[in-house]
Amino acid sequence: MYTQILFPTDGSEGSAAAFDHVLEIADAHGATVHVLNVADTTKDSVLRRQGETVDTLVQEGETIVSDAEDRAQQRGIETVAEVRQGVPANTIVDYAASHDVDLVVMPTHGRQGLERVLLGSTTERVIRQAETPTLTIRPDTDAIDYPYRSVLVPTDGSESARDALTIGVDVATTEGAALHLLSVVTTATLGVDVRNEIQLTALEESATQILEDASAFATDAGVEPVDEAIEFGPSIPREIRTYIDDHDIDLVVVGTHGRTGLDRYLLGSVTDQLVRTSPVPVLTVRGDRSDAE
Repeated sequence: MYTQILFPTDGSEGSAAAFDHVLEIADAHGATVHVLNVADTTKDSVLRRQGETVDTLVQEGETIVSDAEDRAQQRGIETVAEVRQGVPANTIVDYAASHDVDLVVMPTHGRQGLERVLLGSTTERVIRQAETPTLTIRPDTDAIDYPYRSVLVPTDGSESARDALTIGVDVATTEGAALHLLSVVTTATLGVDVRNEIQLTALEESATQILEDASAFATDAGVEPVDEAIEFGPSIPREIRTYIDDHDIDLVVVGTHGRTGLDRYLLGSVTDQLVRTSPVPVLTVRGDRSDAE
């Protein structure tokens, strides 16, 4: 499923934890790992030493990628290590596109201060811009189970969600994992008015149809979903997190943008919140934005 995996790193503790997972994935798929450090050219890192101009971020980056490369090679994993100067998010997205990368893996947060390379904002920009699926891992995530045993795909029927479903089915097939499908009906704007009851019924009917379509797609692809659930609540990310905990989910696969209008469930902002707060890795898939807000 994966042949080229990109791991942008700033050498922070969060990056080190995520790299362990990268090595497991690469080992299982026989993939090449691209270790990339971006020396942020918006930072004043250039110093004068003994008459020579030295970019401290580049020097530090070379040490970081070299250490990561050594760890990968100890496991017999092929690597490509590179330090580039530029704006981190743009450089990461461009690198992924130019090297036919199948998967980008990033921690949700990195270092602070002068040595900062990967921040939550950088990760979010990559998620929004990259055509490549991006796996994000919180630095405080507990031990990650791999191979994945259970995969959750929240869906709203949007183009982006359908793309995520395709990837989720592929992951479930490759890993031999159980596939869960979830649609969340938000009740945040609904009160006790009769018209709101009618609207809620319409939302539930729409969610049911979306799940039926998603289940049919998965079944046709050879994966029988083990669960198809509709959850109701004021917070979509909260309902997804609750489902993760209740069903021992190992991986969430979600689109970056969702639908607008009456049957809106997943929006870019919802995905952002999920990436920041999910107790398990989140694989984001950027679909066609023509139906996104």
